[in-house]
Order: sequence, then C-alpha cells, then structure tokens
Amino acid sequence: MTQQFPDHAAAAAAPGQRLVGAEEEPDEQTIESALRPKALGDFVGQPRVRQQLSLVLEASKLRGRSADHILLSGPPGLGKTTLAMIVAEEMGAPLRISSGPAIQHSGDLAAILSSLTPGEVLFLDEIHRMSRPAEEMLYMAMEDFRVDIVVGKGAGATSIPLELPPFTLVAATTRAGLLPGPLRDRFGFTGHLEFYDVAELELVLRRSAGLLDLPISTEGFTEIASRSRGTPRIANRLLRRVRDWALVHDVGHIDARSCAAALDMYEVDARGLDRLDRSVLEALVHKFGGGPVGLSTLAIAVGEETETVETVAEPYLVREGLIGRTPRGRIALPAAWDHLGLAAPEG
Repeated sequence: MTQQFPDHAAAAAAPGQRLVGAEEEPDEQTIESALRPKALGDFVGQPRVRQQLSLVLEASKLRGRSADHILLSGPPGLGKTTLAMIVAEEMGAPLRISSGPAIQHSGDLAAILSSLTPGEVLFLDEIHRMSRPAEEMLYMAMEDFRVDIVVGKGAGATSIPLELPPFTLVAATTRAGLLPGPLRDRFGFTGHLEFYDVAELELVLRRSAGLLDLPISTEGFTEIASRSRGTPRIANRLLRRVRDWALVHDVGHIDARSCAAALDMYEVDARGLDRLDRSVLEALVHKFGGGPVGLSTLAIAVGEETETVETVAEPYLVREGLIGRTPRGRIALPAAWDHLGLAAPEG
C-alpha cells in the first residue's frame, strides 16, 4: 500500500523560492508554526541558552514576578521566535507579537504598551530596526514600567505619565551590534544562538518527521541535515520538499538516495549550496581565475544585484571557507576549487 502523507504542499517549489534561505516564506508560516516546540524541554539544540533561560524563568516563577527582559540574537532561522513563544508558554502568560519595522513612531509603541495586561510577554522581532524615538521611549518602559505621552505641540505641549503593568519584553535581532548600549544594558538576559551541527539537525528532523507522519531512514535524516546550512528552518523546509518528492514519485519509505535525488532536483547540493551560491563560486573560479575580484564585478558576472551577492550568498560561502574577503576583493579558497572538482592553482 502506498504511504499517504498528510497536509502536503505543492510538489514543486514556487518560482524563485530559495530553499536554503533562512527567511520565512509567507506560505510556510502555518506549517512552521505547527512544527515549533511548545516547551523548553522539547527545544532541540542551543544547550547553553536553554539552560540559562530555564534558570531565569524558574527563578521568576518562584518569585511570583514577571521574568526579566530577554534579548535573543543570532542568524535567522535558529529559533528566536520559537523561544519567545516558549517563554510565554512557560510563564503561563499571553503573548503579543510585533516587530521593529512596524514601530516607526513613539505613538505606535505607546499604543502597544498601554494595552498590555499584567505579566504579558511582548515579542519584538528585528528590534534593531525600530525608530529612534520609539527606542528612547522603550528605555523608560523597560526600566520603570512607565511612559510619558506628549500631548500637543510647541509651547502648549504637555507630558502625561502613563503607568504600565509589569511585562516581559523578549526581543530578537540578527544584528545585535546595531543596538545602542543603553538598550542592550536594560535586558536582564542576553542569549546568542549558534548554528546547529548535523547531529542536532537530525534530532530536529526526527521530531518534524514524526509530526508529519513521514517514514524516513536514519541515513535520510543525515542526508537532509548535511544540506541544511546548520539552520533548523532550512532543515524543515527541505524535509517538506523531500516529502513532496516522495509523494509524487510514490515512494513509501524514504532513504538517503531518495533524499539526495529530491534535493538534487531542487538544486541543493551535498554541501547545502544552491544555484546562486554555485554561480558565485563558478564565476569566481572560471571567469576570474580565483580572484581577487571586486564585489560589484562579481555580481555583474552572475547577473545579480551587489547587495544580493553580499547579503544572501556570501555569508554562507565565507563561513564554509569557500571564498575569502580581502582588501583587493573576493578570492576563491582551496575548498572552493575542491568543491567544483578542480585543482587549486599553486600559491
């Protein structure tokens, strides 16, 4: 009997979708939410952050008070939003979700803060993109649970103090260095999330496969994990694409060969590189002899915007030791030549 897979997505990825991008696609949000762990004990990876956060939450519950404000930093897709939801769940408190780009005026922040209930958890994603006036209002709200609302303009303006109920702010950022010192100092706990290793990603995939009722071998989990760039969100996305491939090809039990065939079809190679990544590497090696070459010239060679190459492809290639950044431009490192099946030139 053919194994049926519930709630399957479309068999092919949407045109232009980047399977190894850590940003969350709108049509993936419902499935991502279903796969998120609901308790700290179910959260896989980040052992140091989990241990420290567990202590913070347990101490606050013993004191009978709201937890200290929490700042979570790290690359996208590692679980910052999930941890914010877990904090609210562990504290038995409601969760309010907003983001830095959505708060462009101090009045926007005042409206959110004034509607909070005692003990509520406020999650602000990408807090580094909040406007400066709202940021300064947040200082007082975090420290004194009070904000000053300015009514009127000019000489007739008056300041009305507004008391706020105790609340816990959980903030997430992918660029902690952009946060001003006074804001960082007001967080009682700061946790930095690191990339996952293959073994941890296999645990994430096993849990997700169980929730999706997806039969897959141990070797299959390893194959997917090794192509997931150390990011759980990417791992879950690739798992769903493997599920789609297995459904269309009528595969009952998925092994490593099936996983490799599915991901090769989606142009995700054994090291997790996609079409854009390989285009950058091939241009650097074949057209420029390994470099050095300027970023704008490299971007033109692959037909992409400079910002796309610098922010989308380059971080992973640098982290994997495939390319290097020098004052004279980008260069291909020996690992890049090896990945393309070529011999690196002498010197």
